[in-house]
Amino acid sequence: MSTALHLAGPDDLAPLAKLVAAFHAEMKIDQDEDARQNALIPLLEGSPYGAIYILGPRRAPVGYVIVTFSWSVEFGGLDAFVDEFFIRPGVRRRGVGSDVLIALPKALSDAGIRAFHLEVDREDAAAQRLYTRAGFRPRDRYMLMTRLLT
Repeated sequence: MSTALHLAGPDDLAPLAKLVAAFHAEMKIDQDEDARQNALIPLLEGSPYGAIYILGPRRAPVGYVIVTFSWSVEFGGLDAFVDEFFIRPGVRRRGVGSDVLIALPKALSDAGIRAFHLEVDREDAAAQRLYTRAGFRPRDRYMLMTRLLT
């Protein structure tokens, strides 16, 4: 299977917002629609801090992936982080996730990204298997920690 990846733009806001709302509901992320759209719009308008890709047919997307960018001295330059990755439940386990996790790192590497990171639920064995097959490895000495600033 070969899943199309489309760089999302402002015209993709409506279908993307529905997918993001579905992901947030599934993951129990509490965010109202205005806050969600305010977080998406800068990326859709070309912010250098990240990019959003629509998965599958543009008119009827099956999912999305949001990638954000930062600088890492440890990894020698630009790195990227999967902020959100969602595939509609009815389309899961058909190879879409694998397709994305093969194509996206190649494109990011070609753009100069040195490392690609993601966070996965410790209890989600299926997602962990997918990410392991795609070449991601846990960093046993490290744990992601967060401090909210607002």
